[in-house]
Amino acid sequence: MHATSSSSSARRLPAAFQRLAWSNLLAQSAEQISLAAAPLVAVFALGADARGTGLLQTAQTLPFLLLSIPLGVWADRRSRRTLMALAEGVRACAMLCVLLLVTTHALSLPLLAALGLIAATGTVAYNVAAPSLVPSIVPREAHASANGRLELARSVAYSAGPALGGLLVGWIGPGWAYGGAAILSALAVVLLAGLREPPRSAAPARHFMLELRDGTRFVLHDALLRPMLATAVFFNLGFFILQAVYVPYAVHRLGLSASAVGMTLGAYGVGMVCGALAAPAIARRLAFGRMLVIGPSCGLLASFAMGATLVAPSFWLAITSFFLLGAGPILWVVGSTTLRQAITPERMMGRVSALISTATYGARPVGALLGAGISARWSIDACLVVAAGAFLAQALIIVMSPAARLARIPEPGAAAC
Repeated sequence: MHATSSSSSARRLPAAFQRLAWSNLLAQSAEQISLAAAPLVAVFALGADARGTGLLQTAQTLPFLLLSIPLGVWADRRSRRTLMALAEGVRACAMLCVLLLVTTHALSLPLLAALGLIAATGTVAYNVAAPSLVPSIVPREAHASANGRLELARSVAYSAGPALGGLLVGWIGPGWAYGGAAILSALAVVLLAGLREPPRSAAPARHFMLELRDGTRFVLHDALLRPMLATAVFFNLGFFILQAVYVPYAVHRLGLSASAVGMTLGAYGVGMVCGALAAPAIARRLAFGRMLVIGPSCGLLASFAMGATLVAPSFWLAITSFFLLGAGPILWVVGSTTLRQAITPERMMGRVSALISTATYGARPVGALLGAGISARWSIDACLVVAAGAFLAQALIIVMSPAARLARIPEPGAAAC
């Protein structure tokens, strides 16, 4: 891919993609505001304890495991734009229900958890449908730029959304924070309603399990997608083992104050924004396979930086670790999504995205449980060592895979199976 043609294509991203990108920013922001508001509402308005907020968090992430694959099959059978608009409309309704329950003093923790679960369907729909929609509305040579734009929007939402959610709860009350999220979701629906999705040839109706089997077989038998999946799983295992124990580790071992802990965690969002901004330029200047290696390598370096605090407790090592954990994965998401779009047949794009999303997000609660179990059985120090082992595994998997040797984005059907 030539730098000149890639750059000019990036500048000519079509109007349909612009609508998708802006709706994505609004939808991701709505999600992050509601996710930040939920535990604050639970604690300050409902008197929830740690167990209650933990169950609330479980409810808000459960749709990634339960709905990714069904929604992925839907995305391959029907309009992806319609799926995203319906799911975002459901999120807006759920947020308005929370607002109504708060204002009438009828909200309870089970209701908040149930509505949070319903609202998360919007996020799941975007995760499986947006990457599947991009190839149909963006020229192939501009896929990396388009994916970078989507990830930049996600990064901005992840960086600013939680802070904005907390401020809204403090300034105007918990109910109206949800009202603001509902407005953002409604605007995302409006933008999606005006997006023209190219028609697709009708596929013969098949049984759900047959379609799921075909998608699974395609991913597991493909010499490029298989290591991409394994890399993502091990990265998320390592990351969430670390996440499970970081706050008590930072307070008791690193001696950080609450504000300093917040600064280290905030470096993650800063890294995401920096990585997303740099992604198009990196894609133009490096061989495609080298770009794929950057993200897992950053994860490994981040684990080394955090591990070094075992012998040299340091705020700066911790903040460097989280910055790398933010910057690297964004480059990985852009590159891996572009590769998946290039080699996956259009008819099964949604299923493949859903399978990878399910495996990736499914590794997160497993990693968190491992972190809790290892720290209870041995120590927090052991968690950092095990997390570093997982990051080493994901880096080795991608470096030794044929994907790392790709000079450019492969042509459709070029992947080895």
